Amino acid sequence: MTTFSVQARPTDAASWLALARRVEAAGFDALSAADHPGSGASPFVALAAAAAVTSRIGLGSYVSNAGVREPMLLATDVATLDVVSGGRARLGLGAGHTPAEWRAVGRERPDVAGRVRRCVAVAEAVRALLAGEEVTVDSPDLTVHAARLTTPRPVRDRIPFTLGTSNSALLRWAGAHADVVGLAGFGRTLADGHRHEARWRADQIEAQLACVAAGAAGRAAPPVLEALVQTVVVTDDAGAVAAERGVDAGLTGPELLATPFVLIGTADEIAAAVREHRRRWGVTRFVVRADAVEPLAPVLERLRAEAAVG
Repeated sequence: MTTFSVQARPTDAASWLALARRVEAAGFDALSAADHPGSGASPFVALAAAAAVTSRIGLGSYVSNAGVREPMLLATDVATLDVVSGGRARLGLGAGHTPAEWRAVGRERPDVAGRVRRCVAVAEAVRALLAGEEVTVDSPDLTVHAARLTTPRPVRDRIPFTLGTSNSALLRWAGAHADVVGLAGFGRTLADGHRHEARWRADQIEAQLACVAAGAAGRAAPPVLEALVQTVVVTDDAGAVAAERGVDAGLTGPELLATPFVLIGTADEIAAAVREHRRRWGVTRFVVRADAVEPLAPVLERLRAEAAVG
């Protein structure tokens, strides 16, 4: 089954709570909040508020920066969110990329290998803490001494875990350990520390999926694949919009429409594209921005109707 989630950030209470209600009413699977300390709201405070006005949707950060978040604090936030939401919390982690976030906590951003090691170490520690285990780690990348999350305990025995990345080493690790692999489609971080080169060509996507598959070898069930959608445009002229938008990504219009990181076209064309992304890439989950909630409503209706038919 194909599902859609929404990633957003609150700017005021009324609009945030209204968004949470709309996301649930429209049939989205989850509401997630970006996690950028210093340039965005606290995701777990925002999601706890959203939990109070919803009853079904999943709730989680998308994704927390493992480079600046400490396992004990992160595990406590996730467990608390699971309690106040009645068992709807999700754990989302990534290696991080914005240098300012490291400097704000008194560190310098490590090189890629260092960020990968730290991300794996934090992911393993947080998952162990949520499982009720005592955790000790003493490495150059992470130090934790006899940590244990005694209270609050999560409602569920296992919190769903998403690792969002485009890094080949992390894709392999996620293939072996994550419940969901969040395909970010990001390449090299640009000079501003926030934007990225796009890694959206078919050969690049195939290389990323090959890493996931290599990591998943031997698993009884592979992880779910999820794409972070950067552009949603409902239009009667998908070709023209894609040709224009493809310039920035260095892709032709048809190449852009073939990636799971954009959804452009009529409701029927987008629904068809989603089916094709599932067939071609195995992507069954999509994360979109808040401005896509209303345009995608008819697409979700079509997909639900198809699922009901079988």
